[in-house]
Amino acid sequence: MQITQLNWECLLHIFSFLDKDSRKSLAQTCHRLLSVFQDPSLWPLLHFHSPAELTKGNFVLGAALRVLSIRWHSSRVKVCNVEDWMKSTFQRDLCSRHQHTVNDVLLQVGNRCPNLCSLTLSGCGHVTDDYLTLLLKSCSFLRTLQLENCVQITDRTLEAVTLYADRLQTLHVDFCRNITQAGLQRVREKCPALTLKAERSANMIPDKKPGNNWSERAFKKLLWH
Repeated sequence: MQITQLNWECLLHIFSFLDKDSRKSLAQTCHRLLSVFQDPSLWPLLHFHSPAELTKGNFVLGAALRVLSIRWHSSRVKVCNVEDWMKSTFQRDLCSRHQHTVNDVLLQVGNRCPNLCSLTLSGCGHVTDDYLTLLLKSCSFLRTLQLENCVQITDRTLEAVTLYADRLQTLHVDFCRNITQAGLQRVREKCPALTLKAERSANMIPDKKPGNNWSERAFKKLLWH
């Protein structure tokens, strides 16, 4: 008996034991298995370890998605965390290869995955308030939002939480240097039942172009030491 002769439920069960890449490889063998691969019910959990994984076409976004995690731990994360006005040409070139990748996925998640319950972003230095706000508006069932080392996130995301995330129970904004104590306090006041954690965020040096009282050299020294 060939695998393609199995019923749909059996095929879904087989696919459920495979990782994303193996599912894609199996799906490329015939149209029936490709249809199984494309079944949204197969994809309630998605975990990624770099922006490059988001471009492989080895996953499906759909209403079944409940948990999305993008955790990037790499030397390139440090480059992404440098302010744009301080980056060298080489650093800008590195970032240009994935600058919009995570934001584009968040936009798709907001459009296709209304039942998302948990979102974790770590080391995603190009994620912006705008895309997180759109996602918070669209994913009304979100219970957990964990942001770590996402340097472009500001108090605007905190404000979006207070406006749109009615069901949110847990919010972490760790090592996000553009979060302020004032923003955190507003969340505590407006969402007293929310479990809020902000390790180091409001105590870090925020992005600031050198002005009359800041030289670029002094700013870089403070940033990296």
